[in-house]
Amino acid sequence: MKKKQIIIKGLLFIFVLVIFGNHIKVNAQNPPDNKTLVTIGDEAVTVGEFMHIYNKNNTQSSMQEPSSIEEYLDLFINFKLKVKEAVDLQLDTIGEFQKELAGYREQLAKPYFVDESVNEALLKEAYDRKLYDVRASHILIMVNENATPEDTLEAYNEITRIREEIVAGKDFGEAAIEYTDDPSARDREEIPGKQRYRKGNRGDLGYFTVFNMVYPFENAAYKTPVGQVSQTIRTRFGYHLVKVTDKKDALGVAEVAHIFVSLNPATTTPEDSASKQEKINNISQKIKEGMPFEDAVKQYSEDKGSARNDGKLSPFTCNRVVPEFVIAAQSLEVGEVSDPVKTLYGYHIIKLISRDTPGTFEEESEKLKERIKKDDRSHKSEDAVLQRIKAENKLKIYGKAKLALLAEIDTSLLNAAFKADTFATFIKPIMKIGKDKYSQYDFALYVEENQRKQTDIDKDVYLENLFAEFVNKNCLAFEDRNLEENYPEFKALMREYHDGILLFNLTDEKVWTKAVKDTTGLENYFSEHNDKYVWDDRVDATIYQIRNENDLEKVRAIVSENESDGDIARILDEDSIQSVKIIPGKFEKGDNQYIDRIEWKAGNLEEASSDVEKLVTIVKIKEVLPPQQKAFNEARGIATADYQGFLEEAWIKQLKEKYPVVINQEVLKQILASE
Repeated sequence: MKKKQIIIKGLLFIFVLVIFGNHIKVNAQNPPDNKTLVTIGDEAVTVGEFMHIYNKNNTQSSMQEPSSIEEYLDLFINFKLKVKEAVDLQLDTIGEFQKELAGYREQLAKPYFVDESVNEALLKEAYDRKLYDVRASHILIMVNENATPEDTLEAYNEITRIREEIVAGKDFGEAAIEYTDDPSARDREEIPGKQRYRKGNRGDLGYFTVFNMVYPFENAAYKTPVGQVSQTIRTRFGYHLVKVTDKKDALGVAEVAHIFVSLNPATTTPEDSASKQEKINNISQKIKEGMPFEDAVKQYSEDKGSARNDGKLSPFTCNRVVPEFVIAAQSLEVGEVSDPVKTLYGYHIIKLISRDTPGTFEEESEKLKERIKKDDRSHKSEDAVLQRIKAENKLKIYGKAKLALLAEIDTSLLNAAFKADTFATFIKPIMKIGKDKYSQYDFALYVEENQRKQTDIDKDVYLENLFAEFVNKNCLAFEDRNLEENYPEFKALMREYHDGILLFNLTDEKVWTKAVKDTTGLENYFSEHNDKYVWDDRVDATIYQIRNENDLEKVRAIVSENESDGDIARILDEDSIQSVKIIPGKFEKGDNQYIDRIEWKAGNLEEASSDVEKLVTIVKIKEVLPPQQKAFNEARGIATADYQGFLEEAWIKQLKEKYPVVINQEVLKQILASE
């Protein structure tokens, strides 16, 4: 199917260029669009239809010489004749055709379900955020995204109370330790043999940039001023408060090397810490006095893994390392070495190896578009389209009918055991979009078809989720069904694809495939027109291409002394000469540049060098051949093409007899007058 689709699209495009690719100017003196320009059988073609197709495609006509309006109209009529025949033969009712057209329609309809303005805004937003890194802390009160309204309200009230305490003066870090459901905020005690000690981050998430966090959290972080606490935000994890502590130019992707002196906060005494600090300071001083950084790594670094590679770490972005590393890397020039930097792991001396910062909007756009497609924010475009559909078509939900049905559905739903047949009498409308109504039973059927086994979700919440899906799918389906009515350009495009596929299928049957399969008819056509298939003057010659100039002298001698290409090939093989390509054949003027250069005289032998590659060519003329009749097999390709043209011409003649063509000359004159 894909191959055929490509062929059809190619043919449709070629048809557009040939039929409609002409620079014909039409001005206000044209007849009205609803005037009939031509009648084909019982079908009237208006000026509007004729000019719509032309006006849509004439911008693609730069490769076509302008032709007269009469020629253009003649080709258009031939096209319409073939399509009319296909429709009368009911080829558009065949299942394969309908499936193929439906596939095209699905693709053509996609742009109507995307809000490009939203997508453009998301792209611009993502780029603007990519230019900056944000450091933030958070407090999380977890609540399942499918929680009951009661549980959701309880979590919301809790996060609201916490925010009030912070606004009243409570330290954000202390509040995180006390209240958050994110365990990383609090110290994790060491359990020998089971877990290591880890110092809590007091809610500090470090630095991050666009796409590193779920979209609602990212929004809050980028929209909240530095030093302030956001309003309550909801993500799929629960409710958050976000405090932004820093915003700076983007680090991008950095690669560094480091010298490391470890420090274990759980076991290190003040004396040990002072000793470690003294050690890192002494190493730093040696580097400042001239010791190569790489030598210091090998001698002193306690990170044995990176020490084997001159201290190099894997390239990182701001969200992959502790904040101190981000700040240090951004403050350095390439090749510069930092003063000692303390992190929760110990002490580091950092050398910046490279740093790749974000490019221009044009450079980053394609990558950002791909990221947006895979991110939750991609649904904003779909949501905008849905809201427009609902508003324009006056979506109505019948609340009482909905609640009455939902109250009757039991928990068998959670085991995917719900059956809709017991609700066949529930026929009250539950939703309306445009003039289309859906009943309670329609929703019951949807529930039965789409139910899945559920755990840890309330039945009523699950039903509400299913109802939201039901409404959205019906709204999208309503819009899809009415695309042709609402968008004339889509209707016209579908007509073009409808006609184009029919044209392809019927022309393939009547002309292209028939000419290939009808061997007897093709041979008869060839016999009746064999005067068209004649060879011009030719030569029987051989071209010898030599790519190794060291072999040239030997090859020249072998070619001169032997007539048979077979003998020449054998001798070359015996002499282990592999650089020669032998090309025998019969050539007309224009077939080969080297053949054209040499005098056409039997026995003539000449050589030429290429001016663009290491190649020497020897040409040997064996015989000069006068013009002669082509054999059928020699002319089969061009004869087949001519036979196809013959079949098409005869077919068009039959169609014009079957469907008389009447051109409205007065209307045509008005169009011609404006040419």
